[in-house]
Amino acid sequence: MNEERELAINPIVQTSVQHNTQVVSNIRNLTASLFGVAAGTLGLESYPGFVFYLVGTLIVSGLVFVFRAEGKPSEYFHRPLGDLWGGDVFSGLSSFVLTWTLFYGLVRA
Repeated sequence: MNEERELAINPIVQTSVQHNTQVVSNIRNLTASLFGVAAGTLGLESYPGFVFYLVGTLIVSGLVFVFRAEGKPSEYFHRPLGDLWGGDVFSGLSSFVLTWTLFYGLVRA
């Protein structure tokens, strides 16, 4: 009942939520490639490279939380935990690995 009242007072606009999710997805894909460039240039191998990616992704999520969502992600995302903190982490992983191996090969060859 309280949720219905809250939605009546502050309705969720689906196009805005989709736009916000798309913006976060674009930011994640760009930064995943940039983290791959950095990890390859630094010469990281195996687990340190993946830890670098996960830490970088957490930092990016924190920056989106502070600057884009203004500390109130529930106003901008339908599922703040999944959309902001967990969404697209694994889809960005392929971009990360691709650029990581490319730049590792270019720098170390």
